[in-house]
Amino acid sequence: MPTDTLSKDLNNKTFDTIIIGSGVGGLAAAICLSRAGQKVLVLEQHDVPGGWCHSFYLNGHRFTPGVHYVGLVGNGLSTSELYEGLGIANDMVFYRQKPDSFEHCQIGDERFDYPTDFKLFEDRLIQRFPDERKNIVKYLKLIINIGKQIGLLPKVKGFWQLITIPFRTKHMGKYFPFSLKRVLGWYFKDPLLKRILSIQFGNHGLPPEKASFIMHAAIMYHYHVGGFYPMGGGGAIVKSMTNAIKAKNGIIKTSTAIKHILIETNGKGKKATGVKLVNGEHIYAKYIISNADPATTYLKLIGENHLSNKLKKKLNKTEYSCTSLMLFLTVAMDVTKAGIDSGNIWRLPNENMDDLFTDMQKNNILEGEEFSGMFISCTTLKDPISFDGKHHTLEAITYINYDAFNDFHGENTDRSEAYLKFKEQIIAKFFVTLEKVIPGISNHVVQQELGTPLTNKYYIHSTRGNVYGTEKSLKHIGPFAYKAKTEIESLYMCGASIVSHGISGASYSGVQTAARILGCRQDDLIKPSPDQHLRVFEAENNSNYPDWMLKKIKMKRSKLESRDLL
Repeated sequence: MPTDTLSKDLNNKTFDTIIIGSGVGGLAAAICLSRAGQKVLVLEQHDVPGGWCHSFYLNGHRFTPGVHYVGLVGNGLSTSELYEGLGIANDMVFYRQKPDSFEHCQIGDERFDYPTDFKLFEDRLIQRFPDERKNIVKYLKLIINIGKQIGLLPKVKGFWQLITIPFRTKHMGKYFPFSLKRVLGWYFKDPLLKRILSIQFGNHGLPPEKASFIMHAAIMYHYHVGGFYPMGGGGAIVKSMTNAIKAKNGIIKTSTAIKHILIETNGKGKKATGVKLVNGEHIYAKYIISNADPATTYLKLIGENHLSNKLKKKLNKTEYSCTSLMLFLTVAMDVTKAGIDSGNIWRLPNENMDDLFTDMQKNNILEGEEFSGMFISCTTLKDPISFDGKHHTLEAITYINYDAFNDFHGENTDRSEAYLKFKEQIIAKFFVTLEKVIPGISNHVVQQELGTPLTNKYYIHSTRGNVYGTEKSLKHIGPFAYKAKTEIESLYMCGASIVSHGISGASYSGVQTAARILGCRQDDLIKPSPDQHLRVFEAENNSNYPDWMLKKIKMKRSKLESRDLL
């Protein structure tokens, strides 16, 4: 997606709102504000918008580093309501991952599949662990209750609903102070069952002993009707959002880095008035929204001299989520013959998950034959329109500590031989696991590229290359999370560190931030529209694909056939 040609010389121009960063939180805020009549400018340091949601191509094969599946897609569910309310649902299509097994748990030699249907999930767990039947039913009912109660919070309106909210969210309030490990220990005895129910900890990046039970319950509920993948990858979501902004005369300017936020001191305190770009230009606005994480926003773009002692203490105590290694692969082989399908694969040893996470965070990441945990996803099976008939694209991910790359932090984009060799050794370690999951894959690699914590930091500008914003432990969520309205007048925040992480969580944060600026409620900005409908198809069943989709799939494959004949 090219730099917006509408935006040329912005020096000394004034807008209603400037949004720093074009992650989906910032883009959602921009849609809401521009629809309300504001003159909006979105500034992005990368050469494409989208943040973690952006897609990139390697020799014609598409990858999306931050989008692997989305939940709560369907009539009346919150993700569909979000896109329909933003007026972009008609521009998107989602594929539902394999209903019988959208998540594959490979825990040592044990295997368990998460099905789309939550009742089937319950039955499957009971069949595997009959002695735990009673508590399995109680625990999964608790997950559903908490998920529904979390969804109630932004919808509270009126005095009566406000005073009754403690009763209607009693499960959430009761369990909020406890870790996932603590709650699982209250309900279950079987270690394998606990590990199966913890396997999605990768979606918040914390082991059971540190993870908030409420956060984990919210993630399980988010996927309680299955996993869905956008046709065209995350970039398709970004394109729909940017088109909606431009349709309301909003401007999105890429390759535009911010040096700092302009702050003035008046009798009332501090006020944000605009931004200074790296090239020296000044741009002004009534409101500034930062889609960057708190450390980047407050410490780099504002500076400690403008912050209160209370905020500085909070920033000093703030911990950020882990960072990652991502291996992007294109292979010329039929991976389905190895049992690969549209479901995600979570692969870990059958060991204590807290110990495994500790092992992931060690500084010497080359120690040991395999990484302690891995997430593997085949995007061409999730998004069949992207499959050319011969090449499959896969993404394999593991979490690590940012300090594992301490030796290379001072390097620029011209990487040293030592860094390149380090990457080769890491890739070789990835393939030890990949060969066990997809035997023979090493012999069919067309291209490979490794994304490291330094890659994350360079393209996303996230503190210590973090993947989920602030650490999603008890001290960084709910009432303890950073707020949309900051202590500096006219300065707001959105993104993964505010409401929640993930595509839906970050997007909703943008809506809520826009609502704060406009003096309304979230639901006022994403009202249901009978003209908007999010289309959903099966990733592994093309029987109901429309003609236009079948033609696109046929065209994709015929292009490869034509090239092969040359």
